[in-house]
This record gives sequence, C-alpha cells and structure tokens, in this order.
Amino acid sequence: MRSKFFFAVLMLSVAAACAAQTVPQQTSAAAPQTSQQKPDDAQAPAAAKGTQENDPDYVIGIEDVIAVNVWHEPEMSRAMGVRPDGKISLPLIGEVVAEGKTPKQLQTELSKKLSDLIKNPDVTVIVQDIKSQKFNVLGEVQKPGVFQLTKPMTVLDAIAMAGGFRDFAKPKKMYILRRAKDGSNTKIPVNYNNVIKGNDKNVELESRDTIIVP
Repeated sequence: MRSKFFFAVLMLSVAAACAAQTVPQQTSAAAPQTSQQKPDDAQAPAAAKGTQENDPDYVIGIEDVIAVNVWHEPEMSRAMGVRPDGKISLPLIGEVVAEGKTPKQLQTELSKKLSDLIKNPDVTVIVQDIKSQKFNVLGEVQKPGVFQLTKPMTVLDAIAMAGGFRDFAKPKKMYILRRAKDGSNTKIPVNYNNVIKGNDKNVELESRDTIIVP
C-alpha cells in the first residue's frame, strides 16, 4: 500500500511540473500578439497626415469662397464669397477687407475685431473654393475663354485645356501677356513647336495671364 501511495504522489508531482512548464509557454506565445498590435497603433496618426488641403500661404482674391468659423459662435460662422470690392461682411463686425491677405492674416484680424465683443475668440479661416486664380486663352484655339488656375499649370497645359489649335493657327508666333501689379503688361513670346521639342522653356502660368494664339 505504501509503495502505491508513494507512486501516486510521484505521478502527481510529475504532472504538476509539466503543468508549470506549460504556463510560461502560453505566456510567451501571447507576447508576440501584443507586439504585433503596436505597429498598427503607431501607424494610425500617419493616415491623418495631409488631410487639410488649405494652403496657409495662399493669398485670398476676389470671388474666392472662404469659410469663417468662430468657436461656440454659430451665428458668426459662415461661408461666403469675396465681393468685387475685395470685402466680406460678418455680423457685429461689418465689412472687412479679405483680398490680398492669407487665411492666417485674415484670421488674426477677425480675432482682434471680435476681442471687443467675445472673450478670447477662437477664429479659423479656410479657403473652400479658389475662383480668383484665372487665365485667358484667346485666338485660334478650339475653345477660347477663361479658365481656372487652381494648380501649377504651363502654357502647354493651357493649350490642351483650350482644345488645341484651329487649322490656321500659328503656334510658332503665340505669346503670353502677363499683367504686373502696376497694371502694365509684359509680352512673353512662345514658340509652341520648340516647347514640345524641349528646346524652349514650358512657361508656367500666373494668375491673370492671357495666352494669344494668332
């Protein structure tokens, strides 16, 4: 009987030792799952980068649509177009010149004007729709007219947007009229054939440029 008793105790000891060795193995197996979750969490903020499309250095122009948001003041928050006189109107403030300012500059000015009415006003200005940046294509093209300059564009891009040349166009003699701030115009000759061959520079357009195709 004693031998059977000691044999049973020995078997229980062996089983307990095996169980003790199994537990650490389960713990170590679970550890990699935790380490695999961390990279996913670290990558989450990166997905949010670049979601704000408004350029802080953009200069507001006539016809641009801007959104003014005043924190906790819904009656002061609205989207509006910049009038031909370059101004916008807001309740309690009245008329404010927006043309020629960046969103940050306009934001600062509105905050100063509201500080007399609201304690520590939190103002945000965002350009929602760029409509002031335009260029013209005139002459012997398929679709002459006014086009929006919402991104960097070249003279070749402009001709493509205008549908290409008409049959009797003279692409070697086309030119750009560029208006300066003082109202004067500079004539920039463009030889289309040389540009597409890479011999001449593909001129990048500026707002209010007029391309003439004789």
